[in-house]
Amino acid sequence: MNAPLLPARTATGSTEVGPVLRVSGLTKAYADGRPILQGLDFALAPGQSTALIGANGSGKSTLLKCLIRLTEPSQGRIEMLGQDIRALSPAALRRFRAQVGIVWQKHNLVPRLSALSNVIHGVQSRLSGPRAWFQSLAPADVRAEAMACLARVGLADRASARVDSLSGGQQQRIAIARMLMQRPAFILADEPDASLDPQTGEEVMSLLLNLVRADGLSLLVISHRLEHTLAFSDRILGLQAGRIALDLPTARADAEGLRRFFDHGDHA
Repeated sequence: MNAPLLPARTATGSTEVGPVLRVSGLTKAYADGRPILQGLDFALAPGQSTALIGANGSGKSTLLKCLIRLTEPSQGRIEMLGQDIRALSPAALRRFRAQVGIVWQKHNLVPRLSALSNVIHGVQSRLSGPRAWFQSLAPADVRAEAMACLARVGLADRASARVDSLSGGQQQRIAIARMLMQRPAFILADEPDASLDPQTGEEVMSLLLNLVRADGLSLLVISHRLEHTLAFSDRILGLQAGRIALDLPTARADAEGLRRFFDHGDHA
């Protein structure tokens, strides 16, 4: 059973209950009819960090892709940031996606370009052409904003470095800075620490959560590490065979039960 919607945290201490995301009856099936997601219903409060967990094959990545229609759902309704996502035209959907920051497992950076040029790529929703690709052609205000985003992830001093000369953790920070250039209202993250060693992964997750908190954003993050789920979320959603089998505040979670859920998709 779904837990009640938790109030958002705000700078003034006030609360809001209007969801930033509401999913109703969301279903996705393979072409042969085999189900991937089966009638999901949940809502996320503004300012909340939600960890999405489950065993491999439980439907976590498919859910994130359905939310922004990188994969088309078979049935159901998705309301995000006040928009009926499934009703948007292709052009409107492209514009809408600019409001959603996404951090993938793979950084999807341009290796031979500088860190600063890669961060500038995040402005493409607002600026088109070469000015959105290369630091030497970008307007001064765009370069300044990109430098500010690099500073927020602790890499302003590596602005001129080629991305392929940076470590994996630094590259993921560059990807997060690029996402910040979108000025997102909501963030989706698909195991952003998956390719990193435990210490670097913890640093990246802590950075991401601090940025979310500082900007009052909402975060839905696929988590594959128990310790990160407990440390960096307000709420936990657990998928099992394409259904929500767990929904509770992180403060009420039992670590041993969650470990079984990670390993086998068992109820916690």
